[in-house]
Amino acid sequence: MIKKKWSDEVTKHSIALDLEEGVFTWDNPQKIAASLKQSADNSERRKGTPFQSAMSMLNFYINRAGKKLPEERKKILEQAKIELRKLYGTFTSEPM
Repeated sequence: MIKKKWSDEVTKHSIALDLEEGVFTWDNPQKIAASLKQSADNSERRKGTPFQSAMSMLNFYINRAGKKLPEERKKILEQAKIELRKLYGTFTSEPM
């Protein structure tokens, strides 16, 4: 019997946000951030603020991929975090 990973179950059956299909595979960080923001803003099932929900979903994906996430993809998703902060007005400055 193959044991399923909890993260796979969460990804398939989560009711937190309705994400656009393939959002984490896009190459444009601004587009990723805008899509996550729209999903979080429109969700009536989230438990935190829209910003918290969007950022949590992005972090969940990055953490779930772990070391299997190619460096180039990780850079795009990390840039999407910055873009998400800008969209929600929580961006102060880029880390040094």
